[in-house]
Amino acid sequence: MIINDVHDGIHKHKKRKRVGRGPGSGHGKTSGRGHKGEGSRSGHSRRLGFAGGQMPLFRLVAKRGFNNNAFAKKVIAVNVSTLNEQFEDGAEVTPESLKKFGLAKGSYDFIKILGDGELSRKLTVHAHRFSKSAKEKIEAAGGKTIEISKASQSASE
Repeated sequence: MIINDVHDGIHKHKKRKRVGRGPGSGHGKTSGRGHKGEGSRSGHSRRLGFAGGQMPLFRLVAKRGFNNNAFAKKVIAVNVSTLNEQFEDGAEVTPESLKKFGLAKGSYDFIKILGDGELSRKLTVHAHRFSKSAKEKIEAAGGKTIEISKASQSASE
């Protein structure tokens, strides 16, 4: 192969195939549909997933079991090290302030504070759940942990 031939036949704006325009076009008479048969008739469209007589993929794949993922609660996890980086000493950490700093993006059911990292600032943290180590680290730094219920959060929004 010659290097200039690599892109031959590749066009950015390819013309559409004009069928039924006479024998000189190469797509005249039957317009690429062949003679008789199923696909030759007007109004024919193949069913979605049709595999040409072969067993269709959706029938081959086993349909067993149940996935509860759609009903699972979405929990946003925030580590104490992240709180230490983002918030000033004596600050109040709420779901709104976490959203403002981009730590609680999108929709969620719960915010859980995890104990990964160190905390050297005194913070008042409002969250739905706390891990045991996170609670200990926040209180050891002189801060407070306040658990908020889902009902009270939705009432305030």
